[in-house]
Amino acid sequence: MALLAGAALAVCETAIEHGLLTVSVERAAWLPALEWARDELGCTFFDFLCGVDERDAAPAGISVVAHLHCPRGRHHLLLRTVAPAEDLRLPTATGLFRGANWHERETHEMFGVVFTGHPNLDPLLLPDGFEGHPLRKDFVLASRVAKAWPGAVNPGQSAGDAARRPGRNRPPGVPDPAHWGPAAGRAAGA
Repeated sequence: MALLAGAALAVCETAIEHGLLTVSVERAAWLPALEWARDELGCTFFDFLCGVDERDAAPAGISVVAHLHCPRGRHHLLLRTVAPAEDLRLPTATGLFRGANWHERETHEMFGVVFTGHPNLDPLLLPDGFEGHPLRKDFVLASRVAKAWPGAVNPGQSAGDAARRPGRNRPPGVPDPAHWGPAAGRAAGA
């Protein structure tokens, strides 16, 4: 945390988990924080950037996370900010790290975050004409609409698969469902 004392950044939250420092900053501090990590901390290796759909959390939006590494000091930093759901925009980091180009294109395509100033936000992974952002929680899986999901209807619910005989086709170590889980509760009258 002493590293953050001299930084004039709008730091929202810091945490150390599994030996990795995670710093959350306001959206307006995204580029200054990346530049600070590069210049002051020596985190010159841009490892990855990704999105996480956190629209059911507070603050609601798409969280953008960048992992930076300092080859000389051998320390890592996760830098995080949130693009609010009503305005999914962040300034591009391609001017600071050339490696951000591909990752921002992927995050734009999969989550819909627009990186303003990016030189080329053309589709990267999805076929031409694809509509939607497949890694967002509100994206409907076409295969689930066209064909019933095999096995359980929803996690924790039984599909009433009569073809499976008790005790057979069960992976080793998995107990009989009649003795645990939702079926056991119904059998006991719960």
